[in-house]
Amino acid sequence: MTTTNAATAPAVVSGTTDLPKSSSNSSMSSTTGSTLAGNFQTFLTLLTTQLQNQNPLDPLDTNQFTQQLVQFAGVEQQLKTNDALSQLVTLQQTTQATQALGFVGKTALVDGSTATMKNSSATWHLNVPTDSTVEISIANSSGQTVFTGKYTAAAGTDIPFTWNGMGNDGTQWPDGKYTISATGKDVANNNVGIAAQVQGVVSSVDLTQSPPLLTIDGASYTLSQVKSIIASSSN
Repeated sequence: MTTTNAATAPAVVSGTTDLPKSSSNSSMSSTTGSTLAGNFQTFLTLLTTQLQNQNPLDPLDTNQFTQQLVQFAGVEQQLKTNDALSQLVTLQQTTQATQALGFVGKTALVDGSTATMKNSSATWHLNVPTDSTVEISIANSSGQTVFTGKYTAAAGTDIPFTWNGMGNDGTQWPDGKYTISATGKDVANNNVGIAAQVQGVVSSVDLTQSPPLLTIDGASYTLSQVKSIIASSSN
């Protein structure tokens, strides 16, 4: 009686079958600086291994095989897109830092209601949407109201209001921080919202933050919060 050894069928490898451990994918790691499409040897290894290990009685469908090649190219394209986006972010951060440095020493206008009075002069900028009667109230750093007034204002943006530090009772208030509150009524006696802005010199820029922060009158602001730059007066 004789025995015959059964033939061993070759293993079937599909697109989802892991490659042998000897076929390391370390060459495809982004840390090496290589890319999938750029590493031609890796692509050939993947392709030939799959072809060699197909079951001849049940070969991989042509459409499925084509989809795998398309997916391979898609991964490569995504990696390149990620690299390009990373470079764009870096360029944008560099541009923001350069722009921020250009503001140092200049007078900027930003949203806010608290201004610093220096040499008995404090200035705010008001945005009045329609012709209105505007009521102004100014308080010191302790919250005490030191000045009130009523004015007629035409519609406009960036309308300056300068206070000389003189209270309603004739008191000359010292330099320091003062907060303005403005309300308005139009010709039909309807309430009108009035926004206030303050100006100050950009003393420094913090480039460790993203986006960079401008220091204006002791407070921090981003570039997007700067409404305008006021030209310095010349002698």
